[in-house]
Amino acid sequence: MTKVRKAATLLFLIVITLIFWFSNYQYPLTYLEKGFYTFLVLAILYLVFKSILEEMIAQQIDDLKMRYSFRKTMSILYVAFISLAVIRIWVEDTQTLLVTYGLVAAGVAVALQDFFKNFAGGIVIFLTGLYTIGDRIEIDSQYGDVIDIGILYTTFLELKRWVAGDQATGGLTIVPNGYVLSKTVNNYTKDNNFIWDELEIPITYESDWKEAYQKMLSIVYKETAEMTGQAEKELSALRLKYYLSERDVAPAIYIQLTDNWISFHIRYITDVRQRRAVASKLSRLILEEIQQSANIKIASTTVNIVGFPEKSSPGK
Repeated sequence: MTKVRKAATLLFLIVITLIFWFSNYQYPLTYLEKGFYTFLVLAILYLVFKSILEEMIAQQIDDLKMRYSFRKTMSILYVAFISLAVIRIWVEDTQTLLVTYGLVAAGVAVALQDFFKNFAGGIVIFLTGLYTIGDRIEIDSQYGDVIDIGILYTTFLELKRWVAGDQATGGLTIVPNGYVLSKTVNNYTKDNNFIWDELEIPITYESDWKEAYQKMLSIVYKETAEMTGQAEKELSALRLKYYLSERDVAPAIYIQLTDNWISFHIRYITDVRQRRAVASKLSRLILEEIQQSANIKIASTTVNIVGFPEKSSPGK
């Protein structure tokens, strides 16, 4: 359907070009001549960018992200070339053009400052690769997976909000690209696909904490071994690009004593997109292991009533 629509558009431009050419041939007028050149340029640029570059060449790119970025870039160049060509055809006096557009640009810049800020942000995103399609990012407390990057706005699939864990809500969040110039951008998948996560497991003081420690650590080591190995490789690659000190990616358990229980803080590596699933699996396996042990009990907030004050008898 897209190819048919593009072919129809190209045919329409060619027909309009021929109409202007024939009209100018019969009635030589300046505006007819300029109209002919305008639609001729439109037809040529449409053929080059939309039919050849976006269709033929883009189809040779296997990577979906690269193909998407290539098409977006071609669309931007297409609009830029059309604008320059039309201005060149219809405006002959270059000096007048510069003065006029200087005054217009000053007024437009004030009236459309947000527009230009978003446009500049879009250029920054495309040139620096601040984030790309598929990245999981957070901008101005908006969290999600990037599904589209336009020249003015970025669209991503919303995560969190009323959904517990890093899972989609089903909503689409549209953020102005100008935000990248003034707000903090957190990218969780730019150069690596892992994050550190923690679980907190409370056990009673009557429990065998050493046994609990060994059992929990064994489970976490086993379940995160593959991701831990991958994280070590990604960290090595990061050190070639950034100044990054040594980081221990092996699972660890930190013990904290509280008024009510012994708290085990389990720290481990997990895939960015599997955080909730991994935490759920680890919790289930640890719970099953604790239930099989007579020496370990999960703690919960309790109130111990030691006794009641004696009720005095009447007359005493």
